[in-house]
Amino acid sequence: MVKIKANYANEPVWREGNIHSKLPQELKVLDEIAHNLWWVWNYEATELFAAIDKNLWNKTEGNPVLLLQSLSYTRLEEITKDPSLMASIQFVYSKYRAYIDEPVSTTIPSIAYFSMEYGLTNVLKIYSGGLGVLAGDYIKEASDIHADLTAIGFLYRYGYFTQSLSMDGQQIANYEPQRFDQLPITQVLDENGNPLILEIPYNSFTVYSYVWLVNVGRVKLYLMDTDLDRNSEWDRSITAQLYGGDNENRIKQEYLLGVGGIMMLNRLGIKKQVYHCNEGHAALINAQRLINYIQNDKLNFNQAIEVVRSSALYTCHTPVPAGHDYFEEPLFRKYMDHFPEQLGISWQEFMDMGRTNPGSDEKFSMSVFALNSCQEANGVSYLHGEVSKKMFAPIWKGYFAQESHVGYVTNGIHMPTWTASEWRKFYEKFFDKNFYNDQSNPDIWEKIYQISDDAIWDVRMALKKRLVKYIRESFKDSWLKNQGDPSKVVSILEKINPDALLIGFGRRFATYKRAHLLFTDLERLSKIVNNPDYPVQFIFTGKAHPADGGGQGLIKHIVEISRRPEFLGKIIFLENYDMRLAKRLISGVDIWLNTPTRPLEASGTSGEKAEMNGVLNFSVLDGWWYEGYREGAGWALTDKRTYENQSFQDQLDAATIYSMLENQIIPLYYKKDNKKYSSEWIQYIKNSIAQIAPHYTTKRMFDDYTERFYTVLANRSEALIKDNYAKAKELAAWKEEIAQHWDEIELISIQYDESYRSRDIEVGDIVSAQIVLDKHNMQGELGLEIVQFRTDPATNIDSIRVFPIELERTDGSKLYFRMNIKASQAGVFKFGMRVYPFNKDIPHRMDFAYVKWINI
Repeated sequence: MVKIKANYANEPVWREGNIHSKLPQELKVLDEIAHNLWWVWNYEATELFAAIDKNLWNKTEGNPVLLLQSLSYTRLEEITKDPSLMASIQFVYSKYRAYIDEPVSTTIPSIAYFSMEYGLTNVLKIYSGGLGVLAGDYIKEASDIHADLTAIGFLYRYGYFTQSLSMDGQQIANYEPQRFDQLPITQVLDENGNPLILEIPYNSFTVYSYVWLVNVGRVKLYLMDTDLDRNSEWDRSITAQLYGGDNENRIKQEYLLGVGGIMMLNRLGIKKQVYHCNEGHAALINAQRLINYIQNDKLNFNQAIEVVRSSALYTCHTPVPAGHDYFEEPLFRKYMDHFPEQLGISWQEFMDMGRTNPGSDEKFSMSVFALNSCQEANGVSYLHGEVSKKMFAPIWKGYFAQESHVGYVTNGIHMPTWTASEWRKFYEKFFDKNFYNDQSNPDIWEKIYQISDDAIWDVRMALKKRLVKYIRESFKDSWLKNQGDPSKVVSILEKINPDALLIGFGRRFATYKRAHLLFTDLERLSKIVNNPDYPVQFIFTGKAHPADGGGQGLIKHIVEISRRPEFLGKIIFLENYDMRLAKRLISGVDIWLNTPTRPLEASGTSGEKAEMNGVLNFSVLDGWWYEGYREGAGWALTDKRTYENQSFQDQLDAATIYSMLENQIIPLYYKKDNKKYSSEWIQYIKNSIAQIAPHYTTKRMFDDYTERFYTVLANRSEALIKDNYAKAKELAAWKEEIAQHWDEIELISIQYDESYRSRDIEVGDIVSAQIVLDKHNMQGELGLEIVQFRTDPATNIDSIRVFPIELERTDGSKLYFRMNIKASQAGVFKFGMRVYPFNKDIPHRMDFAYVKWINI
């Protein structure tokens, strides 16, 4: 007999399955709202979802799709039997439908917008920082103003990393996969009802991609996703991580965004008037567009480039050359070798489109290619526009930076997204009813001066308390894990004081952001934060790129300082900076601090978000603040450099920060005169809201893009395409003619007025001369001008003046010019004379930058 065992079981075999809630018919509208990111910037919608289940709303981190999937059968029944809640659902849905059903604008050109990242909500992790948040804000604004815009990007499986801190303050990057079925996205299907699969031909293989749709109000954002079985493991990872992998994965990503993005639009039957590259990552859209015109419309390369350029815009967000994408020729050829043959040009000619110096062995620059294939280009603030002109000037050898066509549009923020609901309700109560449709109208914002100080302070205090509550609830558990001593965590939580002057610093921890400045003199800082009569607390947050050791070291340094006894609860670091934390922080502090090395802040938008919430800026005069600063509405560190040595400059700037805090900012905040607040501080808030806020919304930003670029491009593109591309073909033929005979231009003579040969020129004199050129076999017009150049020794700034020289007559191939220039400035100058091809149909000189300097 065999004894029977008392326990016997094999290993469990588990199969994962999802059981989602099934919404009753009367609640189906909630799913429709949840799958359109309109809810992100409409507080009635988010308040509705929170009312459905507050705890579940917080647990899902504000994800309405996951919320609805997780509701119990009992709760669904309760909702349908709750008249008040059902009325709220109907109210929000009616508002949503009224918004969605409005027609698109016919006055704004249609736009295809390409970006590697979009910051739309913390729920959809397809962004890392400022570039993505800007793109997300921009397409939200496009929806609000009824623009016909389609956006293109990637659906990343892992997105950007989630940040946590180790016990010793070291950043830990956690890549957590997204569950696509729990996101506010919809998979695009083909005509047979199956998932649409794009086939994108790379040089020697094919990559397959799903397409997902994100409804952003009225705007459609299409995202490509290569994580499917038909791809190799190597290719599935193309859309695994934002900015992940090596340089080879980067070129595969940018190929997919540009080439694949255009192929996707073609597959979906979408054609736009303007194609907008948000950074150089998307530059290859123009390579594929060239092929389309050559293959489908039977244009040659020179004709096709005219058409492509006339409808393309490149926006640069990077102020230094090292921040742009470059690819070694062997790697670039590995993926792009099949393009030149399709374009009808040589490999060398194709490579040269991405080189500052054609014919050299330089790497292929995506930014240079974008500039050579886009008619228009811009920086993202006035100062960044000027920096970009200098950075890109070597591309157009015959012209100076000051003459560049590179323009600017200063970034703005989507006001409904980033303004706390408390402020939105405040504005809706006191401002014009048409406020949201006319946000950039300063007259509306001026009404802030008519509102009582008490009302403004009540909103500010409500938001400060909300921030403190958020910190206590959201960070207690993680602090207990990584700080070791529970008593210290309790002490920190208790010391966070909404009545203190709260100063926030939140951004990417790149070294040029100079987060370390505040910690230059710890003894002085300790005195500031430990004054019992004037309490001050600093709240830091931000991520460092996983490959940026310096940035990670800075985070560790700040965390270590924050744990010292004298700074405990006075210096606070909040991990995992995302859009949710950002909104709480920029609305809940009193001061928003920004200390970049000028001019490395291209724009910066976190301070603009603070503006909408009555938070005052204290920043270096760089990026947007260079334009935005108003005395009596915030504080500024000078834009002037005292030391060439950056370490010395940092010490000076740190001392200035301490001094301004001690002598201006802290005394002003605590000048309460027996009241609960400082009236003078409230006046600063009013000045900030009235004089600064209306100028830094995406409404103003989109209006600027439309006026400066979109309309210009759409009109010119239409003219070139008309009558079977007649004007494009004409311009291409003219450029071919000029290029073929350019070296034949000959100076025959220059005859100056005799009166100046024996004496110096004096201010007021008119310098006259006749210049004769012979263009020989060249057909077409030429222009001639004098260029005056001087460097101001006091400022080291170059000054350029250009004086056109009039064409008097022609005689065969000879051109007779008459120069009459009045000397209006005294000083030592350099003068040069240059010839250029003239055609009224080119948009600017950089479009065809042929220049011949003449010895005068």
